[in-house]
Amino acid sequence: MYTTKRKTILVLFFLSINTLFLSGCWDRTEVNDLAIITAAGLDVTDDHKLELSVNIFVTNPSGGQQMEGMSGGGRGKGGQSIVRSAAGLTMADAASKLQQMLPRKVFWGHDDVFIFGERLAKQGIIEPMEYLTRHHAPRERANVFVSKGLAKDVLQLQPPIERNVAEVLRELAKSQTGLNITIKELAQMLAGKANAAVIPWVEIKQAQDAQKAIPFINGTAIVKNGKMTGRVNDYTTRGIMWLRNEVKSATVTVSPKGTKGYVSFYLIRSHTKLIPHIKGNNWRIAVKIETQDDIVENTTNLNLMEPEHTQALETELRTDIEHRVKKALTQAQEKMNADIFNFADVFYRKYPKEWNQAKDRWDEIFPKVKVKLETNPKVTRPGMTGKSFIKPEQR
Repeated sequence: MYTTKRKTILVLFFLSINTLFLSGCWDRTEVNDLAIITAAGLDVTDDHKLELSVNIFVTNPSGGQQMEGMSGGGRGKGGQSIVRSAAGLTMADAASKLQQMLPRKVFWGHDDVFIFGERLAKQGIIEPMEYLTRHHAPRERANVFVSKGLAKDVLQLQPPIERNVAEVLRELAKSQTGLNITIKELAQMLAGKANAAVIPWVEIKQAQDAQKAIPFINGTAIVKNGKMTGRVNDYTTRGIMWLRNEVKSATVTVSPKGTKGYVSFYLIRSHTKLIPHIKGNNWRIAVKIETQDDIVENTTNLNLMEPEHTQALETELRTDIEHRVKKALTQAQEKMNADIFNFADVFYRKYPKEWNQAKDRWDEIFPKVKVKLETNPKVTRPGMTGKSFIKPEQR
C-alpha cells in the first residue's frame, strides 16, 4: 500500500515538472502580423543605389483597404497584393529600410521569384547573390529571372488568371518549355569553372484586354563573370537546353520535303551526353543526343505506318535539333565567348591535369573547341490512324 502511494506521488511530481517545459504559444506570430513576400525585384537607381521591390500578399488588411503608401497590386479574396520599394547601399541595407517602412514583419518564406532588372544585370549580380545565398531567409529553390527594363515594373502587373505575378512566373518556369533556373543553380553556375550562367529573360506583353499586361519568358540572358553580356531568343534557347540536357517538354513541328503539310512531334524523353577529348592543343567534345518522340499531328498525305516515311521524319527532326544546337554554339563561342554549356567542368572531370594547366587560358580555348553532334531521334509511336484523314485533293 505504501509502495503504491509512493509511486503515485512520484508520477504526479514528474508530470507537474514536465508542464514547466511546455512552450505553449507564447512566441507565436499571427499571419495578420506578417508581410508575406511572394516575389522580389532588384534594380539600380539613378544615384547608383540598389532598389529592392517586393510584391506582398497581405491577408485580411484592416478595413479591407490598401495600406497607406503601397502601390500596385490586385485584390483577391482574403487579401490583396501590393508593391513596396526601398533603396540602399546593398541588398541587406535595402531590406533593412524596407522593414522600417512596413508595419508588419517581413516574411521571405513564400518568396518564389527573384527578378534582376536589366540595368542591374549588366552592372553585375554578384553582390545581391551574396545576400541571397548567405542570408537564411531567402529560399534557394526560388526561381530567378532577368527582366527587360525595370524588375519593379514586372512586379506591378496584375495578371488576369493567377493571383499574382509570382504564380505566373513560377508556373511558366515549371512548365519547362524554357529554362528553369533557381537561386541555388545560379549560384552553382557562377561558382563553376566557366564563370558563366544562363537566366530566363522576362518581358511584359500586352494581353488581349487592353487594360491588362502579362509577363512572359522570351529567351535567355547570358551572364559571364557575374555580368549580363547579351541575350538569345527562344529558338536558340532550345539549343542551349539540348546541350545542357535540360529539355523536358517540347513540341517540334516540321514540314517534310516532297509533300505539303506539317508533322508535329511531342517529346517523350531525351538525354544528352557530353564526351570530351584532348589531343595536343585540340580540345573536342562529342555531343550525343537521344530522343524518343510521339507524332501527335500529321497534316500531310504520308502514311506513317510505312518505315521509310518514319525514317524520313526522324531525319527532319534530327535536322531541326542540330540547327538549334549550332545556333546556340555560334552565339556562345563566336559572339559572347561564354561557356554556358558547362564544357569546362566536363573537361575538368575527365582531364584534371590538363585542365589545371590550361584553365587560365579557357577564354582562348573555348571558342576553338570543336563540337561533333551525334543526334539520334526515334519516333516510337507514330499514331493509330496510319495516315491523315485529309484527302490529297483537299490539300
